[in-house]
Amino acid sequence: MSMNKSYRDASELPVVIPVFPLEAALMLPRGHLPLNIFEPRYMAMIDDALKADRLIGMIQPSSAKEPGHAGPPLQPVGCIGRLTQVAETGDGRYVIALTGIARFRVVEELSTTTPYRQCRVDYSEFSSDFTPRSGEEEVDRESLLKALRAFAESTRLKIDWNAIDSARNEELVNALAMMSPFGPEEKQALLEAPTLRARADALVAITEFELARQRNPTTRLQ
Repeated sequence: MSMNKSYRDASELPVVIPVFPLEAALMLPRGHLPLNIFEPRYMAMIDDALKADRLIGMIQPSSAKEPGHAGPPLQPVGCIGRLTQVAETGDGRYVIALTGIARFRVVEELSTTTPYRQCRVDYSEFSSDFTPRSGEEEVDRESLLKALRAFAESTRLKIDWNAIDSARNEELVNALAMMSPFGPEEKQALLEAPTLRARADALVAITEFELARQRNPTTRLQ
């Protein structure tokens, strides 16, 4: 899904955004995240976004304890995306897709009257997110595909290898990260990886750990 509007830098994005906390959901720049929306507060969020700039921040809830907090605390880093597909189901749901634009760091969560949460955010440390394919020449594609093949064989996962072979490195790394079956902590680590090479390396390391854990359930991630 392509976007009708392009975003060249952080100055073109709002600093106050609605956020959708969803555990184990990972969105990355130029990645496509489908979602099934049914809770009234998030239905309202979609309605408001469609009336405004079509932008929504995806973020994971945190496991950190914050006594007296109005809702589950949030992870420090998320990714803003644009609504590129919206369909009404006829039974009170939206089926949507977000296309990722750039990561952000939460500055503060705001007190609002909206049923959904909003945050003030900062994009400055993720300026490379606005440049398509940034750093993809540094990705160790061979190691990534080796880990993917081992994982697919171990889990009997069906892979469209023709699509894999034709994908550019950025598309490949981010799609594999987003679709990976790993837990919230691993997904957050993939999100926060500073470069595409670092994300690819983290994906290989997490995959190899999962393979080792399958062979020996007592294995722990170092």
